Amino acid sequence: MTWAVRDFSLEIRRGEIVGLVGESGSGKTTVGRTLLRLGNLTRGSVSFRGSDISELTNAQLRPYRRHMQMIFQSPVVSLNPRMTVGRNVEEALLIHGIGKSRHDRQERVHALLQRVGLSTSYADRYPQQLSGGQCQRIGIARAIAVEPDFIVADEPVSALDVSIQAQVINLLLDVKDEFGLTMLFVSHDLGVVRHISDRIVVLYLGRIMEIADSDQLFSSPAHPYTKALIDAAPMPFPGSNRMKVLKGEIPSPVSPPTGCVFRTRCPIASAECASAVPALRAIDDGHYSACIKSTCKSESSAERDHSHLVQNPATANRA
Repeated sequence: MTWAVRDFSLEIRRGEIVGLVGESGSGKTTVGRTLLRLGNLTRGSVSFRGSDISELTNAQLRPYRRHMQMIFQSPVVSLNPRMTVGRNVEEALLIHGIGKSRHDRQERVHALLQRVGLSTSYADRYPQQLSGGQCQRIGIARAIAVEPDFIVADEPVSALDVSIQAQVINLLLDVKDEFGLTMLFVSHDLGVVRHISDRIVVLYLGRIMEIADSDQLFSSPAHPYTKALIDAAPMPFPGSNRMKVLKGEIPSPVSPPTGCVFRTRCPIASAECASAVPALRAIDDGHYSACIKSTCKSESSAERDHSHLVQNPATANRA
């Protein structure tokens, strides 16, 4: 069997934004879709609002759907081109029985459009008449229409111009604060992830390489893959001790390397890296690395492992 994600375990705290970063093909989207039960788990569980939702049927999931939503990568494709913008947003309200009448729902739609920075006149337009940035604002309006608790934002700005990206990111931060949202923000762009995230999870070939607070990850990355990602990013980081950009492509999940999956591209790999999969262990308060060469920064951290964060180990297979 081919695994898209393996031994992924993470607790997302209420009200925080967790960034999930990694190269294309690392399993980021699979994680996001699996958390929302848009994909099935081969093993493991997903806990949401105190309940295990991993084995629920579609009918049993329905009450939970209102509380967990997704913002998709392609803003234009995610909207129904045969529906007006107003109907695209109203559809979410209809599905979950929100609004006493059509007039009530239309008022809600108009309020949502204004909340994401669009005039009410956009309700009568079609998605193909809008720009990518405007369509993504509609996607955000549709996601928050049902007042969810948790949102997975899957590369929500990757298809947008840089000038528009900042506007959408700031909008996401605003609605997160206003609605008290918890969010998993999926991206390959370290600059964007650093700006929006409270904590960051680094994923490579379906396995977690490092977890840390955003500032901590960038100031003192512990895993060689994280260091390589930061060094390769087009951002003015302080200091001149930059690693060489990684060579080669991410290996195929059909035949991943033995031991540490990153060892075939790692500049500090040794023979022992092939012997066993390194455990994700604490090297500092709130900072975890899956590298045998990462050094602990305090004795208290050395005595802990990742188990206190483990709530729902999940393994998903590639669809």
